[in-house]
Amino acid sequence: MTATVPIGEFSRLTYLTIKTLRYYHEIDLLEPVAIDPSSGYRFYSTEQVDQAHLIKRLRELNMPLPEIKAVMAAPDQATRDAAIRAHLERMEAELVRTRDVVASLRALLLPSTEISVEYRSVARYPVLAMRSEVAREECDAWCEHSYGTMHARLAATNLAPAGPDGATYAPEFFEYDRGEVVTFVPIDERHRGRFDAEAVLDLPARRFAIAVHAGPFTEFDRTYGALGSHVAEHDTALDEPVREIYLVGPGDAEPADYRTEVCWPIGRL
Repeated sequence: MTATVPIGEFSRLTYLTIKTLRYYHEIDLLEPVAIDPSSGYRFYSTEQVDQAHLIKRLRELNMPLPEIKAVMAAPDQATRDAAIRAHLERMEAELVRTRDVVASLRALLLPSTEISVEYRSVARYPVLAMRSEVAREECDAWCEHSYGTMHARLAATNLAPAGPDGATYAPEFFEYDRGEVVTFVPIDERHRGRFDAEAVLDLPARRFAIAVHAGPFTEFDRTYGALGSHVAEHDTALDEPVREIYLVGPGDAEPADYRTEVCWPIGRL
């Protein structure tokens, strides 16, 4: 059995203010079942209480009003539930990001420790490589796609990588949030001819100042800042891509256990 109640009573049933209920009516989000033609007073059905509660909770989760309208207008329960689940997944991802930023801020409050820098001359070596101009926000997806493609090529020829995966990042990637990223997987020189020529790249010989970044990629800026400052104060940096070598990375361990060599190119071999 249902009943019709005036807007004030509906406000008490739903914990939504009269002002809010009037606004939801104006934007066609939650319409009253009847309006008194002489007074303009709004009336709601008790069947609408659950709808109002759902809207209230979605707003508490910061779902934009257009998305809430789409949820409320969903043609069936499955469509509505899918839209709600998608928003919850975005909220959970944002919660993880917020937690990471909070942990990073706490770490910034601690006394800084000296970075350990190693100098190494690296000879030229061949790699399977894929390159693209990549926006920073698209970088994770690009890397996942490119490494998957290159490892599939190796598997198709029954070969194993000759070393850990890596990537180079052009200066523009940092300066403009978009630039060339080259992902690579080392191969044995003897196997070069088993791949198309355009798939193989020779990484040039370089001398690097190297620091190992331990932990998730969200903290990379601190390692870059410490290593780059060390190079600026003690060496001559080359205006060319930084090289990263993923000693332990996605697929091998949890983010807290990642280990990445950040290789800063410097002036002499």
